[in-house]
Amino acid sequence: MAARTPVLETFPALRAWQRKAMVEYLRRRSDDFTAVATPGAGKTTFALRIAAELLGDGTVEAVTVVAPTEHLKNQWADAAARVGIQLDAAFRNADLHSAADFHGAVVTYAQVGMAPQVHRRRTMTRRTLVILDEIHHAGDSRSWGDGVKNAFEPAVRRLMLTGTPFRSDDNPIPFVSYERGGDGLLRSRADSVYGYSDALRDGVVRPVLFLAYSGETRWRTNAGEELAARLGEPMTQDLVAQAWRTALDPAGDWMPQVLRAADARLTVLRNAGMADAGGLIIATDQQTARSYAKLIEQVTGEKAAVVLSDDQGASARIATFAASDQRWLVAVRMVSEGVDIPRLAVGVYATSASTPLYFAQAIGRFVRARRPGETASVFLPSVPHLLGLASEMETERDHVLGKPKEADGFDDDLLERAQRDDQASGELEKRFAALSATAELDQVIFDGASFGTAAQAGTPEEEEYLGLPGLLTADQVSLLLTKRQAAQLAAQRRRTADGAAQTAAAPTAAPPAPMSAAQRRVALRRQLNALVAARHHRTGQPHGKIHAELRRLCGGPPSAQATIEQLEERIATVQTL
Repeated sequence: MAARTPVLETFPALRAWQRKAMVEYLRRRSDDFTAVATPGAGKTTFALRIAAELLGDGTVEAVTVVAPTEHLKNQWADAAARVGIQLDAAFRNADLHSAADFHGAVVTYAQVGMAPQVHRRRTMTRRTLVILDEIHHAGDSRSWGDGVKNAFEPAVRRLMLTGTPFRSDDNPIPFVSYERGGDGLLRSRADSVYGYSDALRDGVVRPVLFLAYSGETRWRTNAGEELAARLGEPMTQDLVAQAWRTALDPAGDWMPQVLRAADARLTVLRNAGMADAGGLIIATDQQTARSYAKLIEQVTGEKAAVVLSDDQGASARIATFAASDQRWLVAVRMVSEGVDIPRLAVGVYATSASTPLYFAQAIGRFVRARRPGETASVFLPSVPHLLGLASEMETERDHVLGKPKEADGFDDDLLERAQRDDQASGELEKRFAALSATAELDQVIFDGASFGTAAQAGTPEEEEYLGLPGLLTADQVSLLLTKRQAAQLAAQRRRTADGAAQTAAAPTAAPPAPMSAAQRRVALRRQLNALVAARHHRTGQPHGKIHAELRRLCGGPPSAQATIEQLEERIATVQTL
């Protein structure tokens, strides 16, 4: 029996951006259409509505969806079935054709790359719409890109979807349009764009607070030398990698302290009205994931769900967690783009992955809003590159071809080398060993601005930030963070004044100790944020836009990772605006 044509009246009401994009799609009627929308905005619903329209008017007879992972194949098939489109998620390359009672199939990019000729024959047999989900994956390897291009060139229509249309390499993405800019470089061009800032304004996504934790770390190198460094302080990339690895060590104190803080934040959200709020820990490898799961059980008294790989049982474990009220899920990079667990509201970014692409995908797991006022909180190491990515949540990036390759903020290879046990030859084989690490809340990043000063884990200062109400609008988040910071600074001034009074009463006064570079950066960040807040109140401009304008005028990275000189220049500039 042939599959029935889907009934458009059964579709949920479209959001404004989806309606606008659909009207643009139907107006153009072009072979290729690229839609960029922030994670959580509803790309799947938009694509399925396009599929239903084209099936209904006879433009196409079949639909093929290409997804990055096996889990997403099932997720796509389930979503399609709810609106009357039947897709075969169990299709194998050896099957050659789908059964007649399916509208089409869901496959992975790897599946297409292994046998593009199979999918080309399927595409040529019936007029086909191909939905390429997270299309940037078609550039992951030449075989995938060539396979996708070869397989789906005969398609009547191709709809490309992505939340992160940028890559750090020069592999062109098949079927995506590129335009040459004034600098002579080719940039990807989308036909519809709905960014995070747009979705935040419309209440489609949650505001995200980033709680960055620094701390003292000590480790022994593979040469036997003992080193110590403060996480987040300026240092070479090799030292950053080793300090980062030391902080993430399950045997140290940094991870238990951060997990306690994250679980406390989760409790606040649950008590504030998100009764089923869940947390996700993103780990680097399977061994540390299991160790983090044990730590969570020690901290909370409750077992965490663990998803170690994209294996046969992973989809079921994710689905079970999504439908439960279990507090914590631990995963190894798997729960990233497209995985839909709307109740995830607290994250711990405990992975070595640090590319802008992966970071954006991971944070996208926490932004899906279910009702007004929900917020998300992500805990992360105070690593300069990560702080920069957190400060640039609203930045829209395109894929640029031919641009000279620079270090993309942080060289992942360095951290991967630090993660490996170096095999030394000879009798005195020595390996990297994490010795100790402590955690303290370094700063809270929201809307491109940095709030707060250093607060030891477990102190009232930290609790003030962990206890922020769970149901807040973006404007309320900014206002409360500003008030928290003001209260923290007032308390510090009182302590300083008390100390000064005691010093004045003493027979001889010792000269004040000079501030360290770290203390100066904190003080300058506070001053800059106060000036930006004052301008926000005068002009109504969002904090993030003011910070972005200062960066445009002065250059340099976000304030969370700016140097002393850069902060001083921005302070001088904002005073003249």
